[in-house]
Amino acid sequence: MAGDDRVYLFDTTLRDGQQTRGVDFTVADKIAIARALDALGVDYVEGGWPGANPTDDRFFAEPPKLEQARLVAFGMTRRPGRSAENDPGLAAILDARVPAVCLVGKTWDFHVDVALEIERDENVAMIRDSMKRAIAVGREAMFDCEHFFDGYKANPEYALSCAAAAHENGARWVVLCDTNGGTLPHEIEAIVAEVAKAVPGSHLGIHCHNDTGNAIANSLAAIRAGARQVQGTINGLGERCGNADLMAIIPSLVLKMGIDCGVTRAKLGHLTAVSRMLDERLNRAADPHRAYVGAAAFAHKGGLHVSAVQKDPATYEHIDPAAVGNQRHILVSDQAGRSNILARFAEIGVEIDPKHPKVQRLVEEVKDREYQGYAFDSAEASFELLARRLIHGVPEFFSIERWRVMDERRFNARGTLVVESEATATLRVDGHPCHEVAVGNGPVNALDTAIRKALVPHYPAIEGMRLIDYKVRILPPSRDGDGTDAVTRVMIESADAAGLTWRTVGISPNIIDASIEALADALIWKLIKDGVTGPGSGTSGA
Repeated sequence: MAGDDRVYLFDTTLRDGQQTRGVDFTVADKIAIARALDALGVDYVEGGWPGANPTDDRFFAEPPKLEQARLVAFGMTRRPGRSAENDPGLAAILDARVPAVCLVGKTWDFHVDVALEIERDENVAMIRDSMKRAIAVGREAMFDCEHFFDGYKANPEYALSCAAAAHENGARWVVLCDTNGGTLPHEIEAIVAEVAKAVPGSHLGIHCHNDTGNAIANSLAAIRAGARQVQGTINGLGERCGNADLMAIIPSLVLKMGIDCGVTRAKLGHLTAVSRMLDERLNRAADPHRAYVGAAAFAHKGGLHVSAVQKDPATYEHIDPAAVGNQRHILVSDQAGRSNILARFAEIGVEIDPKHPKVQRLVEEVKDREYQGYAFDSAEASFELLARRLIHGVPEFFSIERWRVMDERRFNARGTLVVESEATATLRVDGHPCHEVAVGNGPVNALDTAIRKALVPHYPAIEGMRLIDYKVRILPPSRDGDGTDAVTRVMIESADAAGLTWRTVGISPNIIDASIEALADALIWKLIKDGVTGPGSGTSGA
């Protein structure tokens, strides 16, 4: 056992996280996430609720072997009127092949009276008996005090009697839960400090929901007051507004509060990768503004900010991004100045004298294009191409001379209504015309397929490319226009077989034309990045 200052991390992603709208983990997902948390240095990984659903049953039938973390089964205390030895629900939890269990029970007298409709003493007995039974069968026992803070505010004596019953009967951890997520940090700190007089902080945990946006702050406040276990999820997944986000709590403990939580400085460098791994598993876009690990967490856009960051990153960065496995981004937009442009040049490997007149020209060009509707802070690949074209030039790998799309809505041979798009594209590659036709799921997909068919024989490097995100926005007409000059902006995110991703932008009054511009930039950027110099040069440059 470590000293009293050690804080233990308890992850509930595999149970609480699965209650998030749109989230459904497979068994393979659960195993992969559990292993990632184990490698990060988390102490406890809650696998789910045995007997609650087929996925959890399969997971606990063959639980993954973890190197450091203890796998935990979650469930309820014994039911009223049943003994702890003769309760099938409790037995399913205690029979799970894991070293620890976390049992939840009521600690708010209102819930005992209205939801359970039992005597308050019986509820305390349920907690006591369940803890004893878990200890008797060799499990590390924990008790989740459901609605503890609401219960404490309503009837502190009863809420404390429930927590004490768990502690006095062997619970390693008594976890105080802000189940409704409505308690504020100053209340959390004061209440936890009072509870710690009855249950030692070395046995107290905190479990916060984010309904007031304070789950992280509440968790840290509880630790300040003496709690030594903190529960949360990756990226703050959870029911309603989510749970406390461990991706922010962990670096705050290590880097801000100087508290040992089992995650070493070296392992902390994997934090961003764990956060993004979860989003990849869920097949959803990562929140770029997530604290510490978001893509925008260390992104600088304002010219004054960038100028200062270039001199010393500490001027606008509260930590070194590398400490959590993230990285600095210098964005380019109509807010940009020379500092932004020069910083981006350094990132993309374009060498130029800072006093070169083309630098100022590029600044003006960026601002003019952003006024037209381009968004280079979100389309870094398009900015790089713009810069390279203006400073050093870009090879003319191909030109798209004409294209045409036809959409057809019809019934197929099986009598099913289908909509198909057929595209033709004429390109010129190395002085020779190339003409291809393709059918696709929508006009952009059809054109993309036709263009690639024409290019792959000349540029094999693009064969593994794929479009992973496509966004369209109709921009309002300019203030000088007559209301009919609105344009369409298309943002495309592409990826290659190695997992590299990049974003490009196109604008036009026509959505297909805007898409073609963004697609062409994506293809050209990939060829440059791979060092392709011309048709037939493959993936290596001269």
